[in-house]
Amino acid sequence: MVAGSSAAPPTPWSKDLAQPKIDQTAYVHSFSNIIGDVTVGANVLVAPGTSIRADEGTPFRIGEGSNLQDGVVIHGLEQGRVLGDDEQPYSVWIGKNTSITHMALIHGPAYVGDDCFIGFRSTIFNARVGDGCIVMMHALIQDVEISSGKFVPSGSIITTQEQADRLPDVATADAQFAEHVVGVNHALRSGYHCAQDIACITPIRQQLEKVYSGESAGFSSQSSSSTSNSPMITTTRLDSAVVEQVRQLLAQGYHIGTEHADKRRFQTSTWHSCSPIQGNREADVFAALERCVAEHPGEYIRLFGIDTKSKRRVSELIVQRPGGVTVSAPSKSTYGSNIPKSSGGYAAPAYSTRLSPEAIEKVRQFVAQGYQIGTEHADKRRFQSCTWTSCSPIQVTREADAIAALESCLNEHAGEYVRVFGIDTKARQRISELIIQRPGDKHSPAPAPSSSYPSSSYSSPSSYSNGGYAPASAPSGKLSADVVAQVRQLLAQGYRISAEHADKRRFQTTSWTSCAPIQSTRDSDVFAALESCVAENPGEYVRLVGIDTKTRRRVAETIIQRP
Repeated sequence: MVAGSSAAPPTPWSKDLAQPKIDQTAYVHSFSNIIGDVTVGANVLVAPGTSIRADEGTPFRIGEGSNLQDGVVIHGLEQGRVLGDDEQPYSVWIGKNTSITHMALIHGPAYVGDDCFIGFRSTIFNARVGDGCIVMMHALIQDVEISSGKFVPSGSIITTQEQADRLPDVATADAQFAEHVVGVNHALRSGYHCAQDIACITPIRQQLEKVYSGESAGFSSQSSSSTSNSPMITTTRLDSAVVEQVRQLLAQGYHIGTEHADKRRFQTSTWHSCSPIQGNREADVFAALERCVAEHPGEYIRLFGIDTKSKRRVSELIVQRPGGVTVSAPSKSTYGSNIPKSSGGYAAPAYSTRLSPEAIEKVRQFVAQGYQIGTEHADKRRFQSCTWTSCSPIQVTREADAIAALESCLNEHAGEYVRVFGIDTKARQRISELIIQRPGDKHSPAPAPSSSYPSSSYSSPSSYSNGGYAPASAPSGKLSADVVAQVRQLLAQGYRISAEHADKRRFQTTSWTSCAPIQSTRDSDVFAALESCVAENPGEYVRLVGIDTKTRRRVAETIIQRP
């Protein structure tokens, strides 16, 4: 039934009043609308609420066996054409056996090849997507050409050819999933055609059973519950903090590694690698993490980023502790200082009564990775101006000696800020600074990280008592002292500063929106811009970002406001 089919309206650029040409085997729902010079091939399904309007850009072609799901919009600009597989110009070309899923927008000039999958609410505009590509949910593809067989992760914004050229290849499980969707929609199309004929339904049910059993589509119903086989499922066991950490590391071009250790080996910082993670697709990484967790119950599991260029680790994060306790939510301590001992949380060793579990864990990491350890102190006045003084050098390589040296620094500088950091002697750079004492601290409780991604300093829990502000301690009036110090450090190192915000829902999916660009490198201007972003986005997450303009990468991310 094609109740919504009509000719294109007369316009200066279209005077022939072209009618849609729809194959008799196609099914177009009566609640859909098709206008103008649109060719719909054999066995196509057009679901309810779809709008296909060739009234400006024209013509359109929908290839055989493709399906356009609920709410899809296909339209085109009057200017601009793509070359179809028949060597003719089109405003929009969609190939054979391609799925355009719910609420997606294909806006011409646009070409989508055969056997493609375009995910929910994704947009293709002025672009060419090759055969066999899979575009996941909420993606934007504009002004680029994507080669055949490429995978576009959810939330991606692909607007430069360089980004398009770096996309990973489609995995076998992804191709099977896309084929499964096509099979299901073929069954739906047939079902709509013979909805009034009971005898007609039996063979359709049999065919659908084959699709789910994998006989015709290579996709089993059992695999639909597995993160390793279904790109639609992000993870079933990993915490949102872990998901966010992985996405940030992958977005910055790092590989992901995983390690495990039982309680005894954890005490001596002796970790064993899990199976290597070769891919850089989110679904593959999450599946590998879950396998590592499943293979080593009752042990510590940690993930880390790998910078393949400088051959070093970045940003370690424990994702499981003995007893199956996974990483805490982003607002809690990364290393589990808030996890009770009865749940398998870490207790400070007997030789230290002042250092927090997080500080001890940090020292263990530095020692295990071969970094030297540095410490600095600053009173309140010098802390405001980011003027730190080094404590006595820590030359030792044994964990106990390093902790003793830290205790000595704390005793010598009571009532001051003290921070610890790793020193990569080969790269001649600092690694992962952490403030371990603040004025007024009695036992130096472990501060809560302001972001799941490590930054050069952390805010104490009290810093967030007003949603991320500490007005009395910051010269800018609103930003916490730690944020002020972080900004000054980044500017002193020649980095630029930007800011981003996200509401609770977008924070869960790591979908941040940029605040107004910060062009200045003067700290007062940066502070004013950060405060403006915070004021404009009350009740949302706001983070500052350090940017290395030479290498075009982020060097620090710190959340400065939480809902």
